[in-house]
Amino acid sequence: MEGLYRDAQTLIDGIIRANMPQQAVRNALKNRRFTGNICLAAIGKAAWTMADAAWEELGGRIKRGVVITKYGHSLGDIPGMEVIEAGHPLADANSIAATQKAVAMAKSLGTGDELLFLISGGGSALFEEPLPGLTLADIVDINSQLLACGADIVEINMIRKRLSAVKAGRFALLCAPAKVFTVVLSDVLGDRLDSIASGPAVPDMSTVDDVMAVVEKYRLTVGNTVMEYLGRETPKSLDNVETVITGSVRTLCDSAANIAAGLGYAPHILCSEMNCEAREAGRLISSIAKQIDCGDYMFKRPCAVIMGGETVVTLKGKGKGGRNQELALAAAEGIAGADNLLIFSIGSDGTDGPTDAAGGMADGATVRRLQEKGLNISNILDNNDAYNGLAAVGGLIKTGPTGTNVNDVTVILCK
Repeated sequence: MEGLYRDAQTLIDGIIRANMPQQAVRNALKNRRFTGNICLAAIGKAAWTMADAAWEELGGRIKRGVVITKYGHSLGDIPGMEVIEAGHPLADANSIAATQKAVAMAKSLGTGDELLFLISGGGSALFEEPLPGLTLADIVDINSQLLACGADIVEINMIRKRLSAVKAGRFALLCAPAKVFTVVLSDVLGDRLDSIASGPAVPDMSTVDDVMAVVEKYRLTVGNTVMEYLGRETPKSLDNVETVITGSVRTLCDSAANIAAGLGYAPHILCSEMNCEAREAGRLISSIAKQIDCGDYMFKRPCAVIMGGETVVTLKGKGKGGRNQELALAAAEGIAGADNLLIFSIGSDGTDGPTDAAGGMADGATVRRLQEKGLNISNILDNNDAYNGLAAVGGLIKTGPTGTNVNDVTVILCK
């Protein structure tokens, strides 16, 4: 098993290195001609890394900039730019204060000016200004409900964008008549631009009917002012924006496959749009792993089965964890007793849920180790306490903030 763990760590390190956004940003800027004064706004968990790469490429041509990222994700000063850390997954006062700086910059732009807008996952919480009559408390309340009920990112952002003065294309409108060149690191399945960071520079594809269906589906508790805004349509067209997507979950899976092949595993990308409950995903993945272990599957040893996407967790307990940790722990049940088999699941940004772990891993002995410590895996999962369960048996993966964010990857390693 030591060899499997070494290979898993090599994979994790290599996947993250291969998906850092610096080169992707440079590629996006290499052939782009800027004719006017350049200002920069960067939002998301990868904002600092993307802004730093833009500075290296364009240097002093950037007149000023605002960089908004998650707490702990800044790596220092960038010349000419104000770097601000703020709340995620829920907006906080810093989110609003930082956004107001970006809005003031946008409103100061004139004809011939250009805004370089760098977007990565996490931008929905980090980049926020409530519409008139709404407060930060209103935003936090509705987002907390959405995060707890099991809604997916598209559904969550349908609601978010209707309550914000900068989402759903509204930030790009504030920049007009200046042109906006947007470089996107996608963390949304299918690369749906109006959902990545809630689409601050892209027309909204959703309708009022779509939004009301989400409210009804999850039985959200909504105040009168919030409901009034949810019933209003959002901008449906923009004429001052050009957008380039530089990375996505597909590139995450491709890099995992390449690295696994170099380690001697036959790689198989099973899917890159996994979108379901984390616990159910873990159970399905463990059933595939168990069949491979028994020799009763199309994939033969040694192999690496790779899945990308973003699962969800419906909170029922009061424990600590994240979707990748819950997936890994749920998978442990299905592979109990198996040899030469390991499953890991990580968020590429290095932070899974409100924890300091990137994800978790499990092998055939994980359940036994928990039992030896007097811990019951079903009770841990029911309390959504995967972090503490995995911590007890050495199953947490900790990378620290990585500087990128292109969704999650789950890998079955079988020798």
